[in-house]
Formats: sequence, C-alpha cells, structure tokens
Amino acid sequence: MIEVFPLQSRLEHYIDERAVQVWRLTAIVINVVIVAIYGAVFLIFPSFRDMTMLHIGLGMTLFIHILFTIFIFPRLRWQRWRYAIQAQEIDLQHGVFITKKTLVPMIRVQHVDIRQGPFLRKYGLAAVEITTAATTHEIPAVAVEEAERLRNQLSALARVATEDV
Repeated sequence: MIEVFPLQSRLEHYIDERAVQVWRLTAIVINVVIVAIYGAVFLIFPSFRDMTMLHIGLGMTLFIHILFTIFIFPRLRWQRWRYAIQAQEIDLQHGVFITKKTLVPMIRVQHVDIRQGPFLRKYGLAAVEITTAATTHEIPAVAVEEAERLRNQLSALARVATEDV
C-alpha cells in the first residue's frame, strides 16, 4: 500500500531568513545597472531627451520595479521557498506567482555541490546544488553548516539509493 502525505506537511524546512538580505543586495546591484543604462541612453541620444511622456512612463515603471524587487519580492520569495529531504526523494517548492513543486528521486542524484558567492559569503550562507542527469536543482540559501550537513546527507542517501538498485 502506498502511503500518501499532504504535500504541505512534508515541506517542513524554510531556507535561511538571511536570504532576504542577499536577494535585496542582488536587486540593488541589478537596479543600479538598469538605472545606469537608462542614464547612458538619455545622455548618448539627444533626441531621446525630448520624449517627456516616455520618460515619465519609464520613470514610474522603473520606480515600481525598484520598490518591488528590493522591498517586496525578496520577502515573498523567502516565504514561498520550502524543502524536505526524504530517504527516497528531495521535495522542493518555490515560486511567488507560480508555485513550482519538484520531486527529485534520490536514485537520480549524481552529485551535490555547495556554492557561495560574495553576498552569500557575507551573510554566512551557501547554496546547495543537486545535479541529476537531466538538470540541476538548487536550495538557494542555507547556513554554511546546514549546507555541509545537507551535502553529506544527500550524498549518503544517493549512495544508498544507487546501491539498492
């Protein structure tokens, strides 16, 4: 008999809350680049300066984009990210507007990596990358100690799963 669990109760782990700060810093960098490109286009093309209504529309859109990507989206993204490690599978759920639920069979796991960029390192976080033959899945921001523990746990479970076949 197959045991059925409600999907929500299985996903007991959130990623680290410091991920919100990492995503905010990333959004700030991206938005600075966008504003710099907009400013460069404004300075390079004199005819572009005469389009007042276009600037008002672009400015309002850019302002809303900046507010959303820096202040609203990172918190929503964190609230929606959940994962669970089971003996036979890895269960991932994320997405702000569209929720993506992924089950990765442990037998498909080829290797597990830990990745740490400058912002993740600043906050003591790391991303756990789970590679299968088809794709790479990621748990984006967990404490470094937790990332090490997850890597070891997933590697051991993947070894057991392949030995059972």
